[in-house]
Amino acid sequence: MSTTVAEVAPSRQGREVVGRRGRPRYGTQVFLIVMSVMWLIPLLWTVYISLRPKADTDKFGYLSLSGKFNFDNYVDAWNQGGFANAFMNSAMITIPAVLITIVMASMVAFVVSRFAWKFNVTLLILFTAGNMLPPQVLATPLFEIFKHTALPYSLSDSGSLLNTYYSVILVDVAFQLGFCTFVLSNYMKALPNELTEAALVDGCGVWRMYRQIILPLCRPALAALGVLEVIWIYNDFFWALLFVQSGDRLPVTTAISNLQGVFLSNYNLISAGAIITVIPTLIVYAVLQRQFVAGLTLGGSKG
Repeated sequence: MSTTVAEVAPSRQGREVVGRRGRPRYGTQVFLIVMSVMWLIPLLWTVYISLRPKADTDKFGYLSLSGKFNFDNYVDAWNQGGFANAFMNSAMITIPAVLITIVMASMVAFVVSRFAWKFNVTLLILFTAGNMLPPQVLATPLFEIFKHTALPYSLSDSGSLLNTYYSVILVDVAFQLGFCTFVLSNYMKALPNELTEAALVDGCGVWRMYRQIILPLCRPALAALGVLEVIWIYNDFFWALLFVQSGDRLPVTTAISNLQGVFLSNYNLISAGAIITVIPTLIVYAVLQRQFVAGLTLGGSKG
């Protein structure tokens, strides 16, 4: 009798657990649907406005469905905003900044996660603390530092870091390095220590261990961070506007300001310019979507 009760009790408990897990969560689903719709409304509204001529919106209003739809605003925005040159400037800033950030963060995370050191936690706190400061607090000191930092005239027209890509790249790397180090260190700590211990026994050096063992295992996390960093650095507006004064060196996020009129603004044209700036980030996400999702799910399951 006792054996029967002991066998039945776990089975009932198991069914109860399965029932609780399998119970539909309508509240969560409704909340996610509402938040998704609220997030999509501004984007869809921007696309809708960008496809309408300004004359039709002035005549029928922004809420009407009357009038025609075309891509004339996109053509005008591309020509007036100088997006071809602006996209090149954004690439000159985003690609080096992302690569330097990921490489440096992976090196620091490797040391912090694989080797015992009494200042490991302190180092992580120091790297993460830099992200807690608002950029506006450091704007004036950084501007003065870059203004008085001499460079060869072959690298800068003004002889300083101002009005160069280097200033924006340096600041972006400094602000993003702490976050990437924190994420990668947690990811690397979840990897089995036996891998590196066996490599050390076989005579593997530290550099080889980092390059041939740890980095290949961190590809999903590196891809996820790479997508996030491309989006964040590409969309940066503040630092480029502060350190770059030359119009032909401004990135694409500031090119939209070229579509802003002095006395009158064509919001249909500005909406088309905003949609144009989103296209590169969508392409990056579409190419790395599988790695991005895998990096998020693996990080969540191992944490």
